[in-house]
Order: sequence, then structure tokens, then C-alpha cells
Amino acid sequence: MAKDEISRADELQGLGWAPEDVRRYAELWDYRHRWGAINLEPEDRAFLRRAEAALPKRPTGGKGGMKKTIQEKSHYRWLAFHLEAMRASPQEQGLAEGEQGAWPVLLEEELRLLEELQPVLGLPDTLKARDLVAVREELVAAATAGGRTLEYDFNAPLEDLRQRESSSWKPLRGEGNADGSYPVLGAEAAAEFRSRVAAELGERMRATFPSLQS
Repeated sequence: MAKDEISRADELQGLGWAPEDVRRYAELWDYRHRWGAINLEPEDRAFLRRAEAALPKRPTGGKGGMKKTIQEKSHYRWLAFHLEAMRASPQEQGLAEGEQGAWPVLLEEELRLLEELQPVLGLPDTLKARDLVAVREELVAAATAGGRTLEYDFNAPLEDLRQRESSSWKPLRGEGNADGSYPVLGAEAAAEFRSRVAAELGERMRATFPSLQS
């Protein structure tokens, strides 16, 4: 059976599976995704087979098959989730006219670049996308000198999501990173930062995602 490149826990939840079973599926899927199924207990492998058999079959990409748009890919939705959480935060709501958080600017540009470059965002791309965590940190750190810095809990939105539904998404700034620095830029600095992100992040994305390499 072909394995999905992203967890489909949300679909199991929509089918009425119990929250503990959805959570178990997400955890087992993540383990298999990382390490393979060889070390799973037989009952865990049987549970995964049962869960995957319950899921609706996806189009194979043949004639009449529907291809996911970039906006439907898990990696894109993960970035968009964090961006929307920031936009709704008290930190962003309390900014002066013309000010912008460096992180939302960066994520806006990253999402725009994904729409422009159209990587496949299959398993090879999503594995390599982990390298961009350090790139984001470097870019934002360089922007810190251009304005003031607030505090923001980057992990809270994801923790809140996991209270409501099963999710295999990871923290934006990496596991175990408790840094809450949230640089805020004035209008001119934000425009300069956006241009820098577009150039540097675009170059790194082209070099990072296998599907974008010729």
C-alpha cells in the first residue's frame, strides 16, 4: 500500500473516529514516517492498516485525477497557520501605524515564494524544508537591529490546536526552542526586510527543495 506523504489524521476525525484513536494514528504515522514500520509492534501495524483502509482513496494522478494545489499542501498550511496566529495576536493588534512584525513579513514572503516557485512539496521537499528553520532565524536575527523587540509565545497556537484536534505539525522555530523574541520594524525597515527575505529565502528555497533543482 502506498504511504501518504502527510498525515491524514484530520480526515479520520472527520469520519467520526474517537480522539484517542486519531491521536494514536497521528503518532504511529509520524513514527513510521521517520523510522519506518519495522520496529512497530504487530498490533500497531494492524491499527495503521485499519486506519488507512478506512480513509477514502485519493486520486492517483491519472486521467481525471485531481492534483492538490500548493495552498492545500501541509507545509503551506503549516506556515499559513502560524502567520494567521501572529496576525491575530495582541502583539500585532497593538502595533503603531506603519509598524510590522518581522516574523509575519517573513512568512508572507515565504508563502508568496511557494506560490511563485510551485515546489512539489512531497516527502523529499518536506524533509529538506527542515533546513529552512535556521534560515528563518538568521534572517530575523539580522532584522532585530532595525526596530524594537516584543515577546511572543510561538508554541502557544500549536499547543492550542493540539488541544482541539490531532496534529503532527511541528513548532515554527523548532522543537525545544523557547525563544520568544518578536522584532517589530518601522515601515521603511519592514520594506527593506521584505526585499531581503524575497531575495535570500527565494535563493535558499531553490537550492533546498529537490523538486526545484534542475
